[in-house]
Amino acid sequence: MKALIAEDNPAFRQVLERMLVKWGYEVVAAVNGLDALQRLQSADPPRLALLDWMMPGLDGVEVCRRVREQTREPYIYILLLTAKDRAEELVEGMEAGADDYLRKPVNSHELRVRLRAGRRILDLQEELVRAREALRRQATRDALTDLWNRTALCDILHRELKRAERESGTLSLIMADLDHFKRVNDTLGHCAGDAVLREAARRMAACIRPYDAAGRYGGEEFLIILPGCDRAGAMQRAEEIRSAIAAAPFPVCDGGAVNVSCSLGVTCSSDVPRFDAIVLTRAADEALYAAKNNGRNRVEAFAAPVLLAR
Repeated sequence: MKALIAEDNPAFRQVLERMLVKWGYEVVAAVNGLDALQRLQSADPPRLALLDWMMPGLDGVEVCRRVREQTREPYIYILLLTAKDRAEELVEGMEAGADDYLRKPVNSHELRVRLRAGRRILDLQEELVRAREALRRQATRDALTDLWNRTALCDILHRELKRAERESGTLSLIMADLDHFKRVNDTLGHCAGDAVLREAARRMAACIRPYDAAGRYGGEEFLIILPGCDRAGAMQRAEEIRSAIAAAPFPVCDGGAVNVSCSLGVTCSSDVPRFDAIVLTRAADEALYAAKNNGRNRVEAFAAPVLLAR
């Protein structure tokens, strides 16, 4: 684990460095408070920090206070080193955000124990972060395909529509549906159907830009959100997805394979009277139905009069 030692006394700093290196830490040294703050605000900061209370530039308490103001992750465990022994001064250091303090002259055994306690706290914090991220992923991702789920897609669509309206931009949607998917489940079983859905999701995700959003809208239906994309660009993207789906058989359970195609409907925010998620989604759905009715395995664009007439 990387540890910062911020100490302006070179002799004492070297003693601390030797101890920490002996205990297996990767040591980063700072000679004053400003240097320490820069290192703690870097892209890959040390997770442990030993800050001398009295340093030129910024003292250890002020460095600690500025680090805590950022509320960044991962968490940095800060240990203040001080010759002060007045209770009110030590309280000041802890209120600034220090996790612990150690009086000078430093006892090596006590320092090692305090550092071990800091590492345990950091390990627990990492476990909490991993658990939080796992829960967040479960709440926003489809368990089968690992694409966005419907709830997350709706949130993304509302956010991107507001951005497009604010910036006078465009946004396109692609609604995709696997053709005759029920036959796969009925003839090959649900294991094969799940394999087809996963592979379809993989091929779709490979065809879109990093800032596009693809998700499972329901069953064998997928929705792809294309920010800043006009109708022509969305039609091209949809055709690439259609070709990718039909290009090669889908591997399924027990080493088998099945040919799959999909129908896609495309609409753009310029096709509808207002920036409305429901209207835009219905327009993409209308275009998808047109692709189904016109023979499947094809891309159709939304024809405005059809929806407006309804």
